[in-house]
Amino acid sequence: MSGSSPAARLQRLFEGRRLTPTQRRIAHSMVRRAGDVPFLSSVELAELAGVSQPSVTRFAVALGFDGYPALRKHLREVAPAEPVPGRGDDEYNEYQQAVLGEIENLRHLAELLADPGPVERAGRLLAASRPLPVLGLRAASSQARGFGYFAAKVHPDVRVLDEGGSMLHDRIDAARRAGATALICFALPRHPKEVVDALAYAQEQGLTVVAVADSAFAPVAKCSDLLIPAAVGTGLAFDTACAPMLLGRVLLEAMCDDLPDAQARLEEFDARAVARGLFVE
Repeated sequence: MSGSSPAARLQRLFEGRRLTPTQRRIAHSMVRRAGDVPFLSSVELAELAGVSQPSVTRFAVALGFDGYPALRKHLREVAPAEPVPGRGDDEYNEYQQAVLGEIENLRHLAELLADPGPVERAGRLLAASRPLPVLGLRAASSQARGFGYFAAKVHPDVRVLDEGGSMLHDRIDAARRAGATALICFALPRHPKEVVDALAYAQEQGLTVVAVADSAFAPVAKCSDLLIPAAVGTGLAFDTACAPMLLGRVLLEAMCDDLPDAQARLEEFDARAVARGLFVE
């Protein structure tokens, strides 16, 4: 994330803090709406985060401020930003607002990628792991399967772990015995406890955990060696995940950069696809 952006400055305010799940939710909402937060009342912030107004006050105190007014004064000093001019939300229908919310999530992701270091490090870790376990359960299972589908075209051994249950730890064990050194996890709300437990177990077995999560404050943060956040959209009945999907493709690109035979594998696949008449042009 760009070090000069309001979102980045807010992120630094929360780094290293031991926050409760409710407080992480408030922090996540503030980062997502960094340009507006300095102008919100405690009631408005509570509504934005879906928490009570007293929770916002306790959150401000947990950050070391006397109360929310002191926190807001600090935010106006460290993260100054004017509300974006233009049409108000009430001029868009709910479907348009959902799309605009996803566009904002993608803007935040673009800011984060201004520093390519974490993605490049993740690419090296994933390329070097043979096999490469890809974990994603429930809402995140489609993200894991999509990543695994494309990763298998350039990586020699990809193992998608998209089903929970008693076999999950066994499959992590099997990957580790086969030589795996890293695991990538897609973690989206609502976060299954099973995913957190599986990542903690993977770390115990010596795997480096790379996580794509909806927030730097997601429950999987405590058991991830490298977490890269990509926010989900919450404007519809079911969350939308355009930013996590795009981040997955970015990580695939970084992984390809560290796989010297990636291009050759892709060309070989294309040649075989033509020979088999696999696709309709």
